[in-house]
Amino acid sequence: MNSFVLLAAADPAGEGPFGPVVRTFGLNWTMFLSQVIAFSIVAFVLKKFAYRPVLQMLEERRQRIAEGLANAEKIKAELSRTEAARQEVLVQAEGQAAKLIEEARAAAARVLEQETQKAIATADQIVAKAHEASEAELARMKLELRREVGRLVVETTAKVTNKILTVEDRQRLAEETNRELAA
Repeated sequence: MNSFVLLAAADPAGEGPFGPVVRTFGLNWTMFLSQVIAFSIVAFVLKKFAYRPVLQMLEERRQRIAEGLANAEKIKAELSRTEAARQEVLVQAEGQAAKLIEEARAAAARVLEQETQKAIATADQIVAKAHEASEAELARMKLELRREVGRLVVETTAKVTNKILTVEDRQRLAEETNRELAA
């Protein structure tokens, strides 16, 4: 750019190596220099007040994107660790659940066995009581039968002999009959 200014200053008439170009395009050096100065000022102002903030903003955005990607990687790693921990907890929970189920089954089997033993013991008691009751009833019936047979023997003897038996005779006959029935 400085070479054009020097050339223009050296050849104010527009003659020289750029003379035909200057004549063809009608170069006005004053206007050209003012435009170069205006462009330089605008470029400087844009660079200082527009490009730097835009570039700084783009750099900040690039850093935020990089941080976001790094955070995404951290989150992905944390998620995979959490997933692994979750799987481990699930495996442990399944193991504990299986153990609890097995313990519950064993406890249920023990309770069933205990209740079965209680039921058997209760049934045995009922059978024993029924047996005792039947033996008591049998003994009572035998005693009653003996009394009845003794009474019938006494009555029959009285009718056969046509004799009135005394209380002592009745007792003696009843005792003899009971002895014979017991044997």
